[in-house]
Amino acid sequence: MDNGIVLIDNEPLFLDSVRRRLITYGFKNVRSEQDPNKAATLFKEGRSFDVALIDLNMPEINGIELLALIKNTSPGTECLMLTGTNDARIAVECIKKGASDYLVKPISGDTLGLAIKCALERKRVLDILHPGKKMTSMALTHIEAFRSIITKSPKVLKILKEAELHAASDIPVLITGESGTGKELLARAVHCASSRAKFSFTPINMASITGSLFDAEFFGCTRGAFTGAEKARIGHLEQTNKGTLFLDEIGDLPLDLQGKLLRVLQEGEYLKLGTSKPQKTDVRFISATNANLDRFKDKGIFRNDLYYRLKGVCLHLPPLRERKEDIPLLADKFLKEFSDISFKEGISEEAGILLMNYDYPGNIRELRSIIQLAVNLAQSGRQISADFLPSHLRKRKPVVRSYSQKKEGSSIAPLEEVEKAHVLKVYEQTGRIKTQTAKLLAIGLNTLRRKLNAYGVA
Repeated sequence: MDNGIVLIDNEPLFLDSVRRRLITYGFKNVRSEQDPNKAATLFKEGRSFDVALIDLNMPEINGIELLALIKNTSPGTECLMLTGTNDARIAVECIKKGASDYLVKPISGDTLGLAIKCALERKRVLDILHPGKKMTSMALTHIEAFRSIITKSPKVLKILKEAELHAASDIPVLITGESGTGKELLARAVHCASSRAKFSFTPINMASITGSLFDAEFFGCTRGAFTGAEKARIGHLEQTNKGTLFLDEIGDLPLDLQGKLLRVLQEGEYLKLGTSKPQKTDVRFISATNANLDRFKDKGIFRNDLYYRLKGVCLHLPPLRERKEDIPLLADKFLKEFSDISFKEGISEEAGILLMNYDYPGNIRELRSIIQLAVNLAQSGRQISADFLPSHLRKRKPVVRSYSQKKEGSSIAPLEEVEKAHVLKVYEQTGRIKTQTAKLLAIGLNTLRRKLNAYGVA
């Protein structure tokens, strides 16, 4: 691997040890610098490196100062901070200043090698998703793989493109987001867009895995492994060989079982119950959680080494309240899903406004449930009116009511038009004062400006 890596640390023995490890891992272009001033000069002179490993505690220039200099002169360099102290406050400061990761010494060779591979993968994807590129250049290639994810949100579209780019590698993926945001759908899409698509995708809810069942379910067992009578059992790892294992709610995995999972990630092998012969497995791991694993890690209830193994790259799905432009699309999809007959009258204007004004703590899953309930109550293809929505939505009356004609031939009144009419009416009632309009609509000022520009209104 010819990627340029620079190591910056004032301890010569540590530098030499890390350099030899990286060369052993296949990294050829590795430079070490004991003097932070000399390293700073390299970047000031225009030298470019893909990854920089920076020690925090150095004389003359400390690691945070050097980090800031490198990110200013070479923003494309992925910076990994090295320290002997596990201080959450300093870690947060480093991340805020542009560091990709924060590694605590002593660092195992496996952890270091994985951290650099992850940094290089991030750089590869970020180079493609450069902020200066237009969204049209970020169109999905594997359209079928992502078809189940309904969105027109620029934020989500960017995440989908990033997910597609990561699908090309075998790097572990950690998907974060609130419950109901579609983490398993995204995991399946990554699998379907990868070279492993023709093999198994196995979803596992880690909250349901108990200590007594973990070995048998994950590793499997030979015939008679327990009492001599039971049949042989194929575990998840054997069943999913060459495919993708999706570990949902990974934050709920008990601490005593985390070490067993870590060994599989590190060694790529496991022991089936009833035999002492290790078996190899070739599995791509995708994990998901709605918990804060960083906080779990700092509290000691989630292993550091497992955390860094799983967090090869992180994809965060925003809640539905941050992508409200998707509500009409999703409502239309669910209306068609739950109705055997066409709802020609679609959703009424008042009901549409109520849907648009709700924050959905249960996210997409909650919207789906709301539409299902409304369809059941409406029956016979009647229009979905506000009366068919749950009472907690009806109590949240919007400030202003508006009306919008539905599109011809559509099965649902287009809520994007309802939203447009509502926004414009509030805008006119405030005398076209954007700050007041944004406050009444409970949206950000920049969001309002984007909507007005899209509507062709100054």
